Amino acid sequence: MLIIIGAIIVSASVMGGFVMAGGHPIHLIQLAEFVVIAGSALGAMVTMAPRKVIFDMLKQILASLKGAPYTKGAYEELFKALYELFMLGRRNGMIALEEHVTNPEGSNIFNKYPTVSRNHHAIQFLCSGLRPIIDGKVKPDQLKALMEIELQAMEEEHHNPVSVLTKAADAMPGFGIVAAVLGIVITMSSIAGPIEEIGHHVAAALVGTFLGILLSYGFLNPLAVNMEFNGAAEISYARCIAASVIGLPTAWRRSWRWRWPGAA
Repeated sequence: MLIIIGAIIVSASVMGGFVMAGGHPIHLIQLAEFVVIAGSALGAMVTMAPRKVIFDMLKQILASLKGAPYTKGAYEELFKALYELFMLGRRNGMIALEEHVTNPEGSNIFNKYPTVSRNHHAIQFLCSGLRPIIDGKVKPDQLKALMEIELQAMEEEHHNPVSVLTKAADAMPGFGIVAAVLGIVITMSSIAGPIEEIGHHVAAALVGTFLGILLSYGFLNPLAVNMEFNGAAEISYARCIAASVIGLPTAWRRSWRWRWPGAA
């Protein structure tokens, strides 16, 4: 929501200042210039990034428009879900967690907390951390390294779309210059025409430069920064889950009920 408000403020400020100076907004509507700039930027992104990164970027843009879900309430629900889950394992043994880990969609614990159950990445990360404990396939000291590797992979997965969008945003002024040069070429081909026609072509060329700079610094770069903040928030949320799962064996080892699966 804040992204939309910010975009409205940028647009209103630019258009308002232009109108106050005596300009007419209709003069800024140059579809051909926009096609050159937007099409070139899209083609550059398709060239520089794999398909998965492009789709991840679109998902992150949509998530940014919705707003970051990692609020204080989301953390409170996470802690409640983890508490119920871990207490169940402590009372009934780790095997009691198997149905929740193998089928999180049907878990009565996860479904009690909407912000947790709707976050499929977090649920998947939690279950992937608990599954080796239940199966007894890793030792407690190995669990931390495994989860750190997964966190690093998540960070890289979040960073790649931001990097692609940032590079595309940085290239927008250059694509604006390309559109302007094409406009000047058209102007030079009409140099013998009426002065009004020449002025129209020059104005259209300048709009290309204007659009490239505005799209870069007014919209795409701020959007990339917002995506970066959202990615950092999701990683912090995942690190909270990782810290809870990694500390689980140490905490339960003090209880007479606890024994690491597979231990003698």
